[in-house]
Amino acid sequence: MDKTFQEEQQHLSEVYRTILKLRDDLTEELEVHQQEAAEDLERMSDELHPDTFGVDADEIMETLAAIETLNSVIDAYNARRDYAQERMQRVLALLRQPYFAKVRIKFRPNRPARDVYIGAVGLTDDSLTPLVVDWRSPVAETYYKQENGPTTYKVDGKLRKVELELRRQFDIQQDKLLMYFDTTVAIEDSLLLGALKRHHSEKLQAITATIQREQNEVVRHDDTPVLLVSGIAGSGKTSVLLQRIAYLFYQERDRLEPQQVSLFTPNAVFGKYIDSVLPSLGESNPMVYTWQTFMERQGLGGRDVGADADPQVMRQLEDAVPTLDVDVSDLRDIRIDDVVLLKATQIKDAWDKYAQFPVGPRRMSFVLDELYARLNRKLQSMARSEEFQEELLALDVEDQEDIFGDLVGDDADDEGKLIEHTRTYVEHRFGHARDLIDFCDWLRIDRIGARITDGHSLNATEWLWLWLLITGGSSKDTRYVMIDEVQDYSLSQLMLLARFFPKAHFLLLGDEHQAIREGTATWDQIRQTFAESHGKVDECSLLTSYRSSPEITELFSALLSEDERGTLSSVRRAGVAPHIAAFDDADAYVDELRSVVAQAHDEEGLTAVIATEGRRVSWLAKQLGDTVQVIRKNDSLPATGVVLMDLALAKGLEFDHVVVADAQAEVYPDTPLARRRLYTAVSRAMHRVTVLAQGTLTPLLDAYLASRAQ
Repeated sequence: MDKTFQEEQQHLSEVYRTILKLRDDLTEELEVHQQEAAEDLERMSDELHPDTFGVDADEIMETLAAIETLNSVIDAYNARRDYAQERMQRVLALLRQPYFAKVRIKFRPNRPARDVYIGAVGLTDDSLTPLVVDWRSPVAETYYKQENGPTTYKVDGKLRKVELELRRQFDIQQDKLLMYFDTTVAIEDSLLLGALKRHHSEKLQAITATIQREQNEVVRHDDTPVLLVSGIAGSGKTSVLLQRIAYLFYQERDRLEPQQVSLFTPNAVFGKYIDSVLPSLGESNPMVYTWQTFMERQGLGGRDVGADADPQVMRQLEDAVPTLDVDVSDLRDIRIDDVVLLKATQIKDAWDKYAQFPVGPRRMSFVLDELYARLNRKLQSMARSEEFQEELLALDVEDQEDIFGDLVGDDADDEGKLIEHTRTYVEHRFGHARDLIDFCDWLRIDRIGARITDGHSLNATEWLWLWLLITGGSSKDTRYVMIDEVQDYSLSQLMLLARFFPKAHFLLLGDEHQAIREGTATWDQIRQTFAESHGKVDECSLLTSYRSSPEITELFSALLSEDERGTLSSVRRAGVAPHIAAFDDADAYVDELRSVVAQAHDEEGLTAVIATEGRRVSWLAKQLGDTVQVIRKNDSLPATGVVLMDLALAKGLEFDHVVVADAQAEVYPDTPLARRRLYTAVSRAMHRVTVLAQGTLTPLLDAYLASRAQ
C-alpha cells in the first residue's frame, strides 16, 4: 500500500480518536454541569426569603444581595453551558469529516515546515493545540490560493510571507481515508472534479473544500462598502455568497449577529434551496427576504410591491421633500381605542415649531421629541381625570394583578397614590402610542405623495421611499446586505435598498445576461446607484462554469457576443451533447416531450421542465399529467424525479437535466430579452439539456447549430 496513504490514515485515526474523546468528555461535562447547576440553584433558592412582609430593612438588603448573587451564578452556568454546547457542535461536525485538506508550510527559512490540517470548523485539544484549523482562518488562505512555493496570507491586515511546500486534498468519510490528491492548480483540482460528477441534491451544498482561486478572492475580499460580483451562469455565485457570509461571521465572531445580515433571494423556492448551507458550517442563517417578504416586514404587504416602480417618480418625490409644506390634512390624529391622544392640529403645531429646518432627519428628530413631550403631558393629565381613576378602580382582581402585580383598590383614599396608579394604568393602555409617534404613523404618506405627483397612487416601493425621505428613517442595525441575482432588480428597488440600509456594506452578485425581466437595472446603473450612496464600489468577476458540462457551456455561451464567449470556460469533463428538436405537428411534439420525461424518470438526479411563464406551465401540466411535479412559489424541490416550473422560479437553481420545453421562435424571438431568457434556462443544466420547439425553432440557436454542422 502507498506509504503516504498509510501515514495519512494513521494521522486521521489518531485525530478521530481525539475527537471521539472530546465528544465523550463534553457529553459528561454537560450532564455533570446540568446536575450541579440544578443542585446549586435549588440550595440557593431555599436560602432566599422573597416575602418581605414584616421584614426589617437589613434583611431586605440581604435578600436582594442574595438574589443578585443567584442571578450571577445562573449567568455563569449559562455561559459555561453555551461554550460547551458550541464546542460540541464543532466536534459533531468534525465526526462526519474531520478535515478535507492539508498544507505544509515553512513559516521561517531556517525552520522545518509544519503540517496544517483544514476543516469546515476549527478545533483544539485540551492543551489548546490545533487539531484542525477552520477554513476561514488566515493560514488556510494558502490552500485556496493554490500556489506552491512562495506565497502570502493576511493576519490582522498584515501580509505574512511563507513557503507552501505541499497542498494535499482528502476524500474522507468519518475515520476512513478514501483517497488523497496532491494538486496545485484549479483545473486539476481532483476534489472539485469529483464533486462536479455528483448529481443534484434538493438543497444547495457548501463548497468549502472546493473553493477555487477566483471564488476565494470574493469570499476573503477586504471589507468594503460595496462589492459587485459579475459571474457567468454556473460560476458558483450563490455558493460564494453564502461562504462569504460564513467568513464574515468568523472574522467578527464576537461582534456580528445573524440578524445584522440581510440576504435578498429571488423567490421562496430558492430560499428553501439554500437554507441548509450555513447551518452545515456551524453558522445561523441571516435574515432572508424576497422583495415581497421585505415589504411585508415594513407593513406594506397589502400593496403592489412596486418591483417596477418608476425611478422618475422617486426622483420627483426626492426633489420635492426638502421644501415640502405639510398641511393639517397631511396628518392624522394619534389615537388608541378611539381615544384621541394628540390631534392633527397639535402635530401641525409641533411640525411648524421647527420650520427653520428643511424636511428630513434633523427636523424629524426635533418633531418627535416634541410629540413625546406632548404625549407625556397628555398621559399625566389623564391620570388626574376622574374618568380614568374610576376605570382603574372598576378593574377586576385579575386585571389589577396583571397591570400592577398587586391589588390597588385599598389606595383609593390616598390621592397621591391614586394618581400614581392611574398613571401606570393609562401608560398600560396608551403607552404604545409612542410607537405610533416613532414610526410616524401620524403622517398621511399616500396623500402627500399624491399631492407631489399630481394624483399618482404610490406602490410599496414609492411609499417607503417617501417615508424614508421625510422621516430620515433607516435600518440602523443591519451591517451587511447581500443581494443575489441583482440583475433582476429594478433601479428603483436598488435606490430604495441603498437608502434603507445606509450604513450597511453590500455584496451584489449577478449576471447581466440572466436579466429575464424588462426594465431591470443595467450594470452601469447599479454601479452609479451605489457609488452615489456608499462612495466606493469594488468589482470581481467569476468566469468559470462549475455547474455545466463543456457541451452545455458551449450552448449557452453561443448566446453571448464573440468577445464574451472567449472569456468563459468549464472545468467539467466532457458530457452529453444537447438534444435539440423542433416539431411542426403538435401531437409529435407532445409525444416527444412525454418520451423525454419518461426517460428522465429512469435517470439519476432531478430533471426540470422549464417554461417561460405560468400560462405555458399550466398547458404543459395538462399534457404531462402526474408524470411531473409542478413547482409553485412556496414549494421545496425534491431530490429526484421530474419537476415543471416557470423560468422565474428556476432562477439560481441547478438540475441534472433541463428540458427547455417552449423553444419556438414565437416564445424566444431574436431579441435581447429572449436571448437572456434562453441563456438562463439552458444554463440551469448540469449534465444534460434538451431543447424542444412546437413549431419553428428559435433563431437564437442558428449560429450554434451552424457551428455544430461544420
